[in-house]
Amino acid sequence: MEELANESTFRSYMFFWSGQLVSLMGSLVVQFAIIWWITEETGSAFYLSIGTFLYFIPMVLLTPITGVLADRMNRKTLIILADSSQALVTVWIIGLFYYTNPVQNPIGLILINSLRGVCQAFHMPTVSAIVPTMVPKDKLSRINGVGFLFTSLIQLIGPLIGAVLMAFYTLDLVLWVDIFTFSIAVIPLLLIKIPNVKGLIENLKETNDLSFIKEFKEGIKIIKFIPGMMTLLFLDMLVNFLIAPINVLLPLYIFETHSGSAISLATVMLFLNAGMILGGLITALKKEWKYKMSVYFSGLMIVMALISVLGLAPSGFFIVLWIGIAIVGFILPVISTIFLTIIQTTVPPDKMGRVSSVSQSMSSAIFPIGTLVAGPLAVAIGMRNVFLFSSILGVLVVFLIWRFTKIRHVDYDNLDRIVEQIRNINK
Repeated sequence: MEELANESTFRSYMFFWSGQLVSLMGSLVVQFAIIWWITEETGSAFYLSIGTFLYFIPMVLLTPITGVLADRMNRKTLIILADSSQALVTVWIIGLFYYTNPVQNPIGLILINSLRGVCQAFHMPTVSAIVPTMVPKDKLSRINGVGFLFTSLIQLIGPLIGAVLMAFYTLDLVLWVDIFTFSIAVIPLLLIKIPNVKGLIENLKETNDLSFIKEFKEGIKIIKFIPGMMTLLFLDMLVNFLIAPINVLLPLYIFETHSGSAISLATVMLFLNAGMILGGLITALKKEWKYKMSVYFSGLMIVMALISVLGLAPSGFFIVLWIGIAIVGFILPVISTIFLTIIQTTVPPDKMGRVSSVSQSMSSAIFPIGTLVAGPLAVAIGMRNVFLFSSILGVLVVFLIWRFTKIRHVDYDNLDRIVEQIRNINK
């Protein structure tokens, strides 16, 4: 694979990444505050379900297009536009509290907040696409691990800050945190240079009539070409579907089943992210994983099994939740790093955007459906039963795929031979 990254671009990436962490902090504080406000003001699984669905559905619908844009347009400009737009959406939500009463009509706030999902649909594939163009190949695995480590640290702190702020201030004041962190994060983005993929501009002049659909299909073709990749993406879809009820119902589960507060919810999330920090630290220190598929499938199996903790934990017995969720957090960065590294080391940089687009679209496509059914299902059979059903189904499917497909025989450490073949797809 042609090496675009060097020490200079790597330093620029680290500067850029530090700003993105600050922005992430603000976004997490705000998103936690909004979700807890909906939980406390409505006490409705329906509103939580609709809110989560509307936030994620733009990512599913738009990511195929935005991933292709990440390969065709200036990536720095795309990131600036996405981040700026999200800040403007936050200002709009603040305006709701000054000129309307969102308590009487929470659906208005939910609809506007869904625009943050639109911004993320542009942001995520673009940031993913620039990583291998700025980070040298021999640093990819470690930087992915470090990424999970620091992201988890921010995710640990963010909800706690959000919970404390919501205890002393109203939501409209807490939302200003997002604006403040954006103003800091945009500085490195304006100062650094994000390299264009070599030959991209010339290729675009020659293939100006190449449609987004054709490039998206090329991304699918590349994924099919990589042994076992479609199976891994199917597993991602399954996991996202089964985890969706947790994302939707956890605030209400803590609030109603365990009579918890915002601090209680933030503490559960703290243990999740503490586990992720430890797992991210392990992946950052470990240069290479042997037996990638064995580690990946074992991790998935444990994660699926531990979902049952939410269905079995006695009311108010938070220590059971803390232990179970911390183990899940530890495993997630390990399996995510393995998956990311496989993609980044087998796909050429000039095709990374469209492959990231397809990958993220497929892995997240099922998630909004899971969020949409979570609310009504919880009303019908109870939140605990939803978690138990998800756990049993997840363990069963992961085991069957491991046992009855060839995925466990794929050696992802020796696929360099297919990189040039991937580069020549559709040439």
